[in-house]
Amino acid sequence: MHRAPGDRRPAQVDSYAMTALLADPVSEVVAAAETLLTRRTGATVTLVDPIDLGGSGRSVVVRVRVAENPFSLPRTLVLKQFHPSRKAHDSAAFPAAPSTGSSAADDASPGGTSFLREIVSYRFTTALPVESRPGAELIAADPDDRLLVLSDLGDSTPFAELVRGADSDSVTNNLMAASQALGRMHAATVGREEDFSVLLRRAGLPAENDPTADHIDDAVAALPAMLATRLGVSVPDEVVDTVRENAEFFRSGGFRAFSSFDLCPDNVIIGAEGVRFLDYEAGGFRDAMFDIAYARMSFPGCLCRVDLPADRADAMADAWRAEVVGMWPALADDEFFAARIARAELVWAWWSTYLFLPGDDERVAAAGTHSLAAPRLDVLRQRWIQVARSAERAGDTALADHATSVAAVLA
Repeated sequence: MHRAPGDRRPAQVDSYAMTALLADPVSEVVAAAETLLTRRTGATVTLVDPIDLGGSGRSVVVRVRVAENPFSLPRTLVLKQFHPSRKAHDSAAFPAAPSTGSSAADDASPGGTSFLREIVSYRFTTALPVESRPGAELIAADPDDRLLVLSDLGDSTPFAELVRGADSDSVTNNLMAASQALGRMHAATVGREEDFSVLLRRAGLPAENDPTADHIDDAVAALPAMLATRLGVSVPDEVVDTVRENAEFFRSGGFRAFSSFDLCPDNVIIGAEGVRFLDYEAGGFRDAMFDIAYARMSFPGCLCRVDLPADRADAMADAWRAEVVGMWPALADDEFFAARIARAELVWAWWSTYLFLPGDDERVAAAGTHSLAAPRLDVLRQRWIQVARSAERAGDTALADHATSVAAVLA
């Protein structure tokens, strides 16, 4: 538009256009990041060529190029901004559970609980040696704007694409690579739980390192009645006791290490630097056996389905164990290892069934957005079959019989 002398209307149009531009989520996050980085470096930083990488319903994730780089910023960055008023669609399981409602209350507080925990997790992992870092480096963060500026992990392939391939050997190799990366993350963070707790306290968060523990407790208490009323399956007291005892390892135990928790295939990528994990909103310290069991159980916090016959699941466990056995020599004992794997898988099957058996439309719909999503009852049945298989190997007849009966009714 050409501007006539003294005509103020174009200026008003420009103002309206800028308002509309900043109403766009991608433009908002870029503008906020420029402000944050300019304030941090003391010189103007200009970010261009934004590419929307998706993100969840509660977040916007954008890759940008640094056009003006007064200091040593990387050439490209990834920006992540939380919008708690939006509905999340990528995490069906955490932190909501049937008895606890939505996570919106947590995120309504200044800074947002999930966001603050993600800052803490990235600060913790950024302090690790480069070769031990499980994901991106934290460049800057603004709790007021709920904004993260992260290093760009570069071009990569979503893990979900790699494990749905027709080439069985490639699928197995990729699952083993992810298990090895998990083990390296665990081995690098053993003994550093107090460091993480200090960061939590500085962020004004409770020092409890595993935010999932209370939700597991809900499942432990509620599932026996749920199985009885919905499936007509009674749970032996011995199995209930086993679940309760092993659920305590979320709070204590001898194999504690950092975990990003949300290890769904949509949150794992493989690129030039190997396997990398994304999304640390629930990051914390827990018994690391739960992480490898989570992968072997085909990611029980969602409805992803990965074909995991016995030999493939065993290869994953062996790949993980090779990375951590130097830190935890007890895991070299095959009988002990088999028993702990079976019981960790039981806890996950218990929790996953608690989440998805009721068929809550909102939760199932959220899980259905995942790229490897499958029908919920089929997924749950396969998870109980995995528990039965592991329990048989561990010599736990009562658990194997119970898992087999649940799987049979689900079929």
